[in-house]
Amino acid sequence: MKNFGTRASSYGLDNHGLGNVNAAYWNLSAPQLYAESLNRGEGMLAQGGALVTLTGSHTGRSPNDRFVVEEDSTKDDIWWGNVNVAISEENFERLLDKMLGHLQGRDVFVQDCYAGADEKFRLPIRVVTEEAWHSLFARNMFIQPEPKELPGFKPTWTVLQAPSLEADAAKDGTTSGTFIVVNLGRQMVLVGGSGYAGEIKKSIFSVMNYLLPARDVLPMHCSANIGSDGHSAIFFGLSGTGKTTLSADSSRTLIGDDEHGWSADGIFNFEGGCYAKTINLTRETEPEIFETTRTFGSIIENVVMDPDTRELDFFDTTLTENGRVSYSIEQIPNASETGTGGHPANIMMLTCDAFGVLPPISQLTPDQAMYHFLSGYTAKVAGTERGLKEPQATFSTCFGAPFMPRHPTVYAKLLGDKMAKHGAKCWLVNTGWSGGAYGVGKRFSLKYTRAMVDAILDGTLSDATYSEDPIFGLLIPNKVEGVPVDVLNPRNTWTDKDAYDKQARDLAGRFRKNDETFEMSDEVRAAGPRG
Repeated sequence: MKNFGTRASSYGLDNHGLGNVNAAYWNLSAPQLYAESLNRGEGMLAQGGALVTLTGSHTGRSPNDRFVVEEDSTKDDIWWGNVNVAISEENFERLLDKMLGHLQGRDVFVQDCYAGADEKFRLPIRVVTEEAWHSLFARNMFIQPEPKELPGFKPTWTVLQAPSLEADAAKDGTTSGTFIVVNLGRQMVLVGGSGYAGEIKKSIFSVMNYLLPARDVLPMHCSANIGSDGHSAIFFGLSGTGKTTLSADSSRTLIGDDEHGWSADGIFNFEGGCYAKTINLTRETEPEIFETTRTFGSIIENVVMDPDTRELDFFDTTLTENGRVSYSIEQIPNASETGTGGHPANIMMLTCDAFGVLPPISQLTPDQAMYHFLSGYTAKVAGTERGLKEPQATFSTCFGAPFMPRHPTVYAKLLGDKMAKHGAKCWLVNTGWSGGAYGVGKRFSLKYTRAMVDAILDGTLSDATYSEDPIFGLLIPNKVEGVPVDVLNPRNTWTDKDAYDKQARDLAGRFRKNDETFEMSDEVRAAGPRG
């Protein structure tokens, strides 16, 4: 085996069963990985210096191809079902053998890094990929060790990723040639058959979501930032609901855009980078994120580019609506240097209501916060998952069910305890449709959403007056500075009020049907819709 790079670890690839690879490229820098990627034809340079790549047929996650190994040491802790689908240890070993055999005689790229900005809960990981740009992605998204740490770096978790390797579904226990397999007992993740880089980061997120509750840390699918007053805010939400956009505020310090933990000391980022959607991105609407698309070190996934001018077209959805930019959080001028913050004063649960009946902003009681956290209502946004062409109403418990190995009540109890202990207020913010359902109404204005979030963060809404929604029981502010009064109550935005009432009752019924799947206290269940 030939080793390239000056920062190889003494804990070699043979410890993962990897042998006879052609060459191993260890912990290459961003410029080195750029050079390797361009030389190998993996990408092209855009105007400004970002690396533009395509991920093939997989332009989003493949949730139906994700599995958790059923093994004795962890099987009693897993919330088995449609999200956490079991695969046998025998099938895992078969896939691992295929992966190790596939990588023999090939070049591999190794990145040693951490997940978790708080050193007390930090997870040392190693990501081994067959393409240079995926190694750059890992370097962007995870936390980089100090150079002096690399010679003796010993990972506790390993990700082996090979997009060109496909499973045999009939023999390997998968649903297709694609597989994302998490083995909590072996502390290993296998990713094959998909070049979508997000599978790498989300698999480690799932690992953190399994490990941390046992240490009284709440793992959260949320973004987070800090104001000049030192108060943190967190934004729960699935992809496409606005986590990255709303947390990227030039007047506040960004902690992170997607994955965090809440410990006894406060909150901390799991990642060292951001992974933002680029659809309809402009300098005017999201200046900080826009600038990262024109910066050396960023990776642009599945965005149409003019071959001559190398200009990117964020409005062209020919490839997908799930175009992405991966960048180191250091590219954000006001990013936190430590990736940590104090206990949050405000918690915003973001939903993208495709039915257009939830208010754009409402204050939640503690019981309502628990109800909506367990419900996790939103709409999956087009392109986020393979084959999804338009928003689809869904309930994703904890606003991140695809990444939660344990039962939702484990996370809900942690959230309730921490909210009560630290006095955090909770809000439901709808970034979805107004004036009608998807196809009739329009997506709620980002300008107005920012104004509402500002009113939460500056304390204005603490002194506001509220009216109660008769169907959902939500407290709607009667006035928000910079937001037309008429849009605060969604019923006012519908021309046909009877159609609104019918649609609202329909959604309320969906909530009630969904909450039957959870154990809830009588108080929390009563905090749900009434209509």
